[in-house]
Amino acid sequence: MTDERDEDAPVIKVTDKRRFAKLEGVEGSAEEAEPSVGTPEEGGDELAAAQAKADEYLAHLQRLQAEFDNYRKRVLREQTAAVELAAEPVMRRLLEVLDDFELALIHAEEKPDYDRFLHGVELVYAKLLDALRSEGLERTEALGTPFDPEVHEALLQTGDGDGEPVVADVLRPGYMLKGRVIRPAGVRVERK
Repeated sequence: MTDERDEDAPVIKVTDKRRFAKLEGVEGSAEEAEPSVGTPEEGGDELAAAQAKADEYLAHLQRLQAEFDNYRKRVLREQTAAVELAAEPVMRRLLEVLDDFELALIHAEEKPDYDRFLHGVELVYAKLLDALRSEGLERTEALGTPFDPEVHEALLQTGDGDGEPVVADVLRPGYMLKGRVIRPAGVRVERK
């Protein structure tokens, strides 16, 4: 590397006066002459203080980790309990339907009257549908609609045409829960 100084510029020497002050006693006091790094004893104190601070930070971090782990476990327990408790109202309504089915079966064994039995089953079925509708369950209407793979499941296909597929027959009803498909309708698709 070349030195690109101007040859006419004066050379300035810089010296650390603290080094010479101790030797010559000319400038500054003894405190100013000591290096700012400190003596080995002071360095040891600084090291011990830094180590104590690091230990304090480590202990704090460990407490935070333990608190976060406890928080995560508590939230998981609370979410599990919330899901379990969310099903309780639905189960209570379905228990009423179950009771009605049991009563219908008991009466069918005692006096087999087909018309009354059929009427009782229809009432229980209506009660079950009402309970499920109140929880947001809807049956998807598929017959005659264009085939939609998100709502329908093609079980059979008929027709050799090139047109758009249309639902010709519903083999298994589909259901949506609060606007989300939980079971697609099993359908026969026909191309015209």
